[in-house]
Amino acid sequence: MDLDADTCYQALLARDRRFDGRFFVGVSSTGIYCRPICAVRSPKQSNCSFFPSAAAAERARFRPCLRCRPELAPGYGLQDIGSRLAQAAAALIEDGFLNGANVAALARRVGVTERHLRRIFQAEFGASMLDFALTQRLLMAKRLLTETPLPMTELALAAGFGSVRRFNGLFRTRYGLNPSQLRKHADVGSNAQTLTFLLAYRPPLAWDGLLAFLAHRRIDGVENIGTDSYARTIALQHGTREVIGWFKVAHLPQRFALSVTIPMSMASVAAAIPGRVRRLFDLGARPDLIDMHLGQLAAGQPGMRVPGAVDGFEIIVRAIVGQQISVVHARSVLARIALRFGSEVDTAPPGLATTFPGATVFAGLDPAALQETGITRIRAEAIILAAIEVASGRIALEPTAPLGDTLAALRRIRGIGEWTVQYVAMRALAWPNAFPEGDAVLTKQLGATDAAALRLHASRWEPWRAYAAVHLWRQFAEISQTFNPT
Repeated sequence: MDLDADTCYQALLARDRRFDGRFFVGVSSTGIYCRPICAVRSPKQSNCSFFPSAAAAERARFRPCLRCRPELAPGYGLQDIGSRLAQAAAALIEDGFLNGANVAALARRVGVTERHLRRIFQAEFGASMLDFALTQRLLMAKRLLTETPLPMTELALAAGFGSVRRFNGLFRTRYGLNPSQLRKHADVGSNAQTLTFLLAYRPPLAWDGLLAFLAHRRIDGVENIGTDSYARTIALQHGTREVIGWFKVAHLPQRFALSVTIPMSMASVAAAIPGRVRRLFDLGARPDLIDMHLGQLAAGQPGMRVPGAVDGFEIIVRAIVGQQISVVHARSVLARIALRFGSEVDTAPPGLATTFPGATVFAGLDPAALQETGITRIRAEAIILAAIEVASGRIALEPTAPLGDTLAALRRIRGIGEWTVQYVAMRALAWPNAFPEGDAVLTKQLGATDAAALRLHASRWEPWRAYAAVHLWRQFAEISQTFNPT
């Protein structure tokens, strides 16, 4: 990624949040690197070096700022960098992929040769994948040190280190202090039952709009949406063990961040939570670019995101169940599916009772068992066929998956139409230009006579058609509530 020093320095002087996470600044006079929004006195330009990632700054021997905390910076959206493959690899690394695998396995996962992936990753992030992974582990450990009371052994393992000794050594080498020294300054209790951490975003954020979207589609027992918060259950694999729990998200507008709380019982998988929450709330988006492109369509709710997925397979089940039936009916069916085939969650907050079953569960079901929840046989068979493909690894429903191959594979499954494919592309694959052609609400809102007319009308919003669809759905919901209060 090429960085123009003058542009970066002007963004630094302005503390422009549009650039938060898009570059980091190392200051030679202090040996520290910061986010461009850091509140400290701006350094001289002659003392500044600009880096495309935290890993690149640390490779140049800079230490992270304890005030602006680079580990809190927003991540990348899929349109932010030149290579989707490099971004896919970075997202997998942030989720801890290299904690239990090597670079060759990572290259196979994103569908390219190891040599090619190394080259494009270095070009985009200014650091190798191993350096990037090490920086992510250290920044996660720094976050856990600052925000949780986890014992050092548990903390080191949760951050992805194989031993406390290695963690302590690398922390002292990179950051010039012992981990216990950093913890002395942290305001965390020793008997906490939950862990809380922050995820930053680039403003504006249409928090109320996101909650309304998710509340309209919530699965009772799996999700609970309050007036200003979102909570849901989750199941994550940790080695050979499945960790079942929940998380709750609240908005901190004064800090341009979301607050994420998880139970202490999920400490071992804490490093895997931030990436899923970022995807769910689309925190890597660039609202300044998107809203400007959408124009008047976005004016009613600036900063609206495309809600993503905690688990991509859940989105395909939602889409198949919801085909040509009302949202209320679909929610009822999905709740019955979760109650019957999900796992019970102990000690969860009110409104949360069970997880939504994963692909491996659906892959072993008989279509008749799914039919008993209230769906047709062809839809039950489509869900099971999709589950078999996902459980086998032939299809990955996540933003890191190769887009064209994944969409083609979905189209080959009997019972899955183009509307479902595009909806999955929007929410599970995070494709910003996805557009559910043939959608009844979109067709009505735009006054289109058929799918071709709808596609032509939507072409003006490329490459952000997914965001346009969310706004059009929002407008229809507002009109419906106005004229039909029930």
